[in-house]
Amino acid sequence: MRILGLCKEACCKCKAILKMINYTDKKIYLDHAATTPLSKEALKAMMPYFKDAFGNANSLHSFGRTAALAVSESRARIAGLIGAKSNEIYFCSGGTESCNWAIKGFLDRGSHIIVSAIEHPAILAPLKDLERQGIEVSYLPVYDNGIVRVEDLERAVRKDTALISIMYANNEIGTIQPIKELAETAKKHGVPFHTDAVQAVGKIKVDVKELGVDMMSFSAHKFYGPKGIGALYIKGGIRPNKLIQGGSQERTMRGGTSNVAAIVGFASAMQSAVAGIDKNTKRIKKLRDAFIKRVLCEIEHCYLNGDQKIRLDNNANFVFDFVEGESILMMLDLSGIAVSSGSACSSGSLTVSHVLLGLGVPQEKAHGSIRFSFGNANTMEEVDFVVDRLKEVISKLRAMSPLFLQVKGDTKIV
Repeated sequence: MRILGLCKEACCKCKAILKMINYTDKKIYLDHAATTPLSKEALKAMMPYFKDAFGNANSLHSFGRTAALAVSESRARIAGLIGAKSNEIYFCSGGTESCNWAIKGFLDRGSHIIVSAIEHPAILAPLKDLERQGIEVSYLPVYDNGIVRVEDLERAVRKDTALISIMYANNEIGTIQPIKELAETAKKHGVPFHTDAVQAVGKIKVDVKELGVDMMSFSAHKFYGPKGIGALYIKGGIRPNKLIQGGSQERTMRGGTSNVAAIVGFASAMQSAVAGIDKNTKRIKKLRDAFIKRVLCEIEHCYLNGDQKIRLDNNANFVFDFVEGESILMMLDLSGIAVSSGSACSSGSLTVSHVLLGLGVPQEKAHGSIRFSFGNANTMEEVDFVVDRLKEVISKLRAMSPLFLQVKGDTKIV
């Protein structure tokens, strides 16, 4: 009893300390653009393939045939959800591999590639490597609204253009590109067209035939599926070179033992996401719009990045003048609020967001950006809590900013 009493006393002291430094037991996740929690349905679907149905899908015995059937059925389900044929879906380790495969798959068919200036690092990083090898790359501007113009693509196409790759929805600012019109331009010139739809699939309705794309990358963990599994849609008749060589998996196009459990979870999560798009996006948009309205009305010197309307319904990316995005992130985290200061895939870098620079945001302002991305479990109560806490955080950080104090007339910089 004495020990229990000490524990209770210690806990009371700890809670008081945590309260002083803005810690809280409340946990609010607003970083769904980075990853989403695994859905209960997907986990349930996956469980048998971790233990009982553990066979290699390329083995000929009954264990293998059971696994192969699960992969085949999942492939067909996923294909149907995007208007594709089953044999046009190729599984891989995720969006990064899928994008790399598309980018590197046409190097023997030309020496020029066209992309937008705000592509994901999964596109830009391999391109930098290819540029060192002599491949020329044209980076299309996106202007202040973050959207590529069809006429710019038209002017950029050359006789030696091997591939055009434009992301469907941006991972940082959520802007949605006119993929159908861009793909039509590519088709007119006979150039294969790829889109990185990692942020789009599961959030907006996607039909590859209607869009007219030749290849499309997407990944399960962005719509409540498992990490480590993605796919590349390759239109029939399009034949990129192999990226991962090895066995005869994925109809000889991608070596490596099939991740059966993840593939099954991929299909389950995608089925649920697509079925619930109308209902979920309507609710999430209401939360996001309320959040944007309060932030713009109640916090001075802040700006919403990207197009006001042509964007994902769960995305709100702001620049807050006179403060650093990382400082905002850390202070919100102490309050149990998870957000991002940019792309999770480039969070290890201290460089300014190339996406915001592509919008024309000055470098000093781009350092003060924060991305809020909402999901199925968020509530209006959480929205209000986050805005209230964000106001406090910005106020405290600006109180330490000589530039802000100068603007307010409270001090002079000497």
